[in-house]
Amino acid sequence: MSDHFYKMTGSGNDFVFLDGREHSLAAWPASRIAAVCDRRLGVGADGVVHLSVSPDGATRMVYFNSDGSHADMCGNAALCATRLAVRLEFAQPERVELLTDAGRLDSRCIGPGWMAELRFPTAAVPKPLRLPLGDGEQQVLQGTVGVPHTVILVSDIDRIDVPTRGRQLRFDPAVGPAGSNINFVGPIAGNDAAWAIRTYERGVEGETLACGTGTIAAGLALAGIGLADLPVRIRSQSGSIYSVSGILNGLAADDVWLCGEGRLVFTGSLEARA
Repeated sequence: MSDHFYKMTGSGNDFVFLDGREHSLAAWPASRIAAVCDRRLGVGADGVVHLSVSPDGATRMVYFNSDGSHADMCGNAALCATRLAVRLEFAQPERVELLTDAGRLDSRCIGPGWMAELRFPTAAVPKPLRLPLGDGEQQVLQGTVGVPHTVILVSDIDRIDVPTRGRQLRFDPAVGPAGSNINFVGPIAGNDAAWAIRTYERGVEGETLACGTGTIAAGLALAGIGLADLPVRIRSQSGSIYSVSGILNGLAADDVWLCGEGRLVFTGSLEARA
């Protein structure tokens, strides 16, 4: 088996990708995943993704957080998987069928660069959640886009202490027994986007520079409460811009698309196994 890997980033949310033809899942226990994701002693990443071809020809994506825990889905990892699947000749750029533990999703490459789009046939619009508000917080909504997401509308996105407040809310019983990703979204001035998002990510246990499914949840939440029309452009903490589109249908949204980056940063070889 090879120790070759691909380092990819989706708007600053970064991953170590493994080609399933060269790596078996059994060779990657939680301890090894955590060691490779370590930013001082390893490659450094928010997660590890195992990519392979399923028996029916779909691109199989298995995602692990940086602490080694498994997650059903990661939007930025899916955007990166889309571009890498085409590079590895698992799929054609105009349609990649992604088989994730949150279900089958269609995606596609956009243009010759590093952009990709991910489609959710339907997604629930986050609902209001009763939770004591902190300083500058205006409203809390809860929903699931592959994984649980809590969306908090704030007045000033730059003033939020994401590591402290995010950790408090991530473990609050009100967001569910398994915890939730915490997404703060607020208005900004600029020509490229009217909203910005910052995320405390479950499993990473800290702020990440971007969160794809969290951005979908935020976009649908803003549209659901009448503060934005779809498509809506949202700036990540890295400065990259996402676009979330879809058709609102009561408490659900149909034909939801997330457009964002899935860029290959470098390839490498692991010298020793953790």
